[in-house]
Amino acid sequence: MLAPLPPLQPKNDLDQGATPRRSSSIAANYSQNSLARRIAVVRLSAFVLVFMVAMWCPRAAHAAQLGILINLSEQTMTVKVDGLFTYRWLVSTARRGYRTPTGQFHPIRLERVWYSSKYDSAPMPYSIFFYGGYAIHGTWEIRRLGRPVSHGCVRLHPDNAQILFGLVRSYGRGSTVITIRR
Repeated sequence: MLAPLPPLQPKNDLDQGATPRRSSSIAANYSQNSLARRIAVVRLSAFVLVFMVAMWCPRAAHAAQLGILINLSEQTMTVKVDGLFTYRWLVSTARRGYRTPTGQFHPIRLERVWYSSKYDSAPMPYSIFFYGGYAIHGTWEIRRLGRPVSHGCVRLHPDNAQILFGLVRSYGRGSTVITIRR
């Protein structure tokens, strides 16, 4: 035979003799709380969705940008694509007696094939002009990369110049920032 159940203990005011509320008032209160919960869930879901899109689709959340950082003291170029470090290459900049301008620039002009009008028609493949006659361009003197040997332009390996040229063309001049620092 089963043992008898213990007596029930009061769980709230109603069990202790408090005046019961009207059932319509309880239903209205329940429905308001339920609606508030649903609105909160929808808002939270919308926030999570926007956050996920921003994380998985950075181009949708931010304007696409190409950053080119040239460090004169290290003779290197670092390329950031949409904020991510993507490439790091050796370059050659101005030798003693010449200067490579410092500061922040945007590309002015792109020339896939160009020859210097100032220095014996020297080839400047994949030229990205950024300040007057100054450009980032490929060079055939790849053994001298990593040392300051130019007349002021930024030289890099022709394969890397081709990659950079394609990136600048793809992202556009307005979305490309060239920073040159000492």
